[in-house]
Amino acid sequence: YHPEQLISGKEDAANNYARGHYTIGKEIVDLVLDRIRKLADNCTGLQGFLAFNAVGGGTGSGLGALLLERLSVDYGRKSKLSFTIYPAPQVSTAVVEPYNCVLSTHSLLEHTDVCFMVDNEALYDICRRNLDIEGPTYTNLN
Repeated sequence: YHPEQLISGKEDAANNYARGHYTIGKEIVDLVLDRIRKLADNCTGLQGFLAFNAVGGGTGSGLGALLLERLSVDYGRKSKLSFTIYPAPQVSTAVVEPYNCVLSTHSLLEHTDVCFMVDNEALYDICRRNLDIEGPTYTNLN
């Protein structure tokens, strides 16, 4: 990717879907969509979009859902494929992760054509069993 396409902010959604969707996300989604529009305008035959997110936290679940909803409005029937990481209870970092997942899953069902779902525990198991990594870290998972 080109570094000028990186969009960042000073706040996170604090593991809160509503904050990621309605507050922080609402402030930044137009900038994100403008960048997407500029990239899409340079395409001669845009087929669709790939989305990568994790839905345990507020930004991945809330902003991710908002972005998928807006892509559906702006680009109609263009394909949308999602690679989504779900948290697992054994490696949970926040008590609200299940709520964020449920709220975000509705948008995934409504606004993606295909969603590849993987949970963190499965990724840890793949690292341990298939890659012989005894103590996987997030770097290994990525």
